[in-house]
Amino acid sequence: MLEERRMIDRHGLSVAPALVRFLEEHALPGSGIDPDRFWAGMADIVTCFAPENDALLRRRDALQAQIDDWYRQGSARDGAAQRAFLTEIGYLVPEPAPFTIAPNDVDEEVASRAGPQLVVPMLNARFLLNAANARWGSLYDALYGTDAIAPVSATTDYDPERGAAVIRWARGFLDEALPIAGGWDAVPDLATAVERLGIRRCSGAERKGWLFRHHGLHIEIMVDADHPIGRTDRAGIADVVLESALTTICDLEDSVAAVDAEDKVAGYANWLGLIDGTLSARIEKGGCSITRTLAADREYRAPDGTAFALPGRSLLFVRNVGHLMTTPALRMPDGGEAPEGILDAIVTSLIAMRRGGAIYIVKPKMHGPEEAAFADRLFDAVEDMLGLARHRIKIGVMDEERRTSANLAACIHAVRDRIVFINTGFLDRTGDEIHTAMLGGPVVRKAAMKECDWIAAYEDRNVQIGLACGFAGRAQIGKGMWAAPDRMADMLAQKGAHPLSGASTAWVPSPTAATLHATHYHRVDVAARQAERAAEPVASLERLLTPPIAEAPDWSPEEVAAELDNNAQGLLGYVVRWIDQGVGCSKVPDLHDIGLMEDRATLRISSQHIANWLHHGIVSADQVEEALARMAAKVDAQNAGDPLYRPMAKDGLAMQAARALIFEGLAQPNGYTEPLLHRYRAKAKSKEMA
Repeated sequence: MLEERRMIDRHGLSVAPALVRFLEEHALPGSGIDPDRFWAGMADIVTCFAPENDALLRRRDALQAQIDDWYRQGSARDGAAQRAFLTEIGYLVPEPAPFTIAPNDVDEEVASRAGPQLVVPMLNARFLLNAANARWGSLYDALYGTDAIAPVSATTDYDPERGAAVIRWARGFLDEALPIAGGWDAVPDLATAVERLGIRRCSGAERKGWLFRHHGLHIEIMVDADHPIGRTDRAGIADVVLESALTTICDLEDSVAAVDAEDKVAGYANWLGLIDGTLSARIEKGGCSITRTLAADREYRAPDGTAFALPGRSLLFVRNVGHLMTTPALRMPDGGEAPEGILDAIVTSLIAMRRGGAIYIVKPKMHGPEEAAFADRLFDAVEDMLGLARHRIKIGVMDEERRTSANLAACIHAVRDRIVFINTGFLDRTGDEIHTAMLGGPVVRKAAMKECDWIAAYEDRNVQIGLACGFAGRAQIGKGMWAAPDRMADMLAQKGAHPLSGASTAWVPSPTAATLHATHYHRVDVAARQAERAAEPVASLERLLTPPIAEAPDWSPEEVAAELDNNAQGLLGYVVRWIDQGVGCSKVPDLHDIGLMEDRATLRISSQHIANWLHHGIVSADQVEEALARMAAKVDAQNAGDPLYRPMAKDGLAMQAARALIFEGLAQPNGYTEPLLHRYRAKAKSKEMA
């Protein structure tokens, strides 16, 4: 951060030295783009698009101010009244005429295949490698090493009884995905099984075993009579390996704590390592230090003897920052910080163009079609700057803000020639719902949010509108994250609802979860479900627009205290790692010590929920302070085994940030947590370097 005070001039832009060095010494060489031309192009784009970016943010504030006034006047809160009012102020726009999206040259993993999707923080090289290599996973390992099959073994040695249970589960899965007469448990040898299946459904494999394709996903049955497991199996099956994470989103946004040029360059460097195949990480495992690298493609031989290969790595997306934040790594001619999302669009595209083929960028937190159209024109400009064909940069639109949900078809229409992905993000969507209705009244308890009518309409509309716009066979329709990485039995029981809904992908928190979730896509033919759901009418907009306000709150003091403690504990558990350690996404134990994946989206809900109840007098400022103090002790105890953890001080930066997120919650733009988190993390980094 001190280095940023010695900025370098590049065509009128002031650029942090670390960013200059990275671009000129690492990212630009081999791209065919001269550095002077690159900086001139960046200056043109930044000076052209930054004012419009700022205008879009002011438009958000103006609309929220009108909505606040609507609630202050005691106006009706039902969906029909909301629709009329929001149309009047321009929050809702006319539906476009029927259309079909038309992205070109889209990889089949995105366009036509259904399977799990990982989201991974860009600042953690080890996690990135694990995610990229999660294209394939051992079903045996995923079942044995988690609670997917109960009971979990108490011994660290191999448990033959549990191993037998894993094999039975896997055999049952094969009976569903690749049914044969008599069942897989009765098969005497694999050759007989293959013969029964018919060669049409078998690709053959060069390694010991056989490769099958079902519902677009591959299943590799490994045969090795010398393997410890294969020795005990009458067919010699040593493992069942599933094609798992077809795609991975490498995240520069919600799951990272990137507040300065040092952080941004670290993220960009990891992205470069992923794209050019050089990324590696030293890890300690079993008392040994090993170097983890990217997996190679998997080679096979077809029954006719022809050699072929399948990708060994997940197809990579990159999630850029949204329109809100600016970055100290790049300053405009007037001295102001440049929009971070514009810098991301340029740099991540520059790096990704090395791969050849489509460049996949997920754009989060856009509000309505005018912001989607802005992103489309920004990507046009980046393509022109880098000499790329029009629409080579693809866009994923995250349906996670209320104005986007309510205008989803118009948002898709604005990017119809480059869109390859939409998804529902319950967490951010709930945070925006709370902030939008902040002055309308106290919102329902957090757990009750999932039972509200708006969320059911939101989930349905995302699939229904995507299908109506021609996503089937052209682009992904996604669902959100499973947040409990240690609860794989629950995930197996519940997350099958995502492919059943017609979604072609859904987020999982780990490679192991991706392998287990892949079984859902074998059980559900997503293409068939999409064909069925395409005939449905779209869920009503009025349902979507009915806010989650408690009509006659009658919570007991105990219920209020429990809700406050739940929110305060989750908030503190996440914020303390963000501020003190720069961890943007982590498994945070909840009040009951169950580890849940937390990022800025979950923080947005907790902070906005407390701010809402504080504003409407459900809780007092003193109650909030008492809960924070009480939960700080709880969080300190939960982190006692972390050598990097520092207990929270009453006036420490982490506690200051937590208080600000709550007590300044009404004033935060759309309830976002980034501005305050960045402010306090920057202070913490400055203090560390002092």
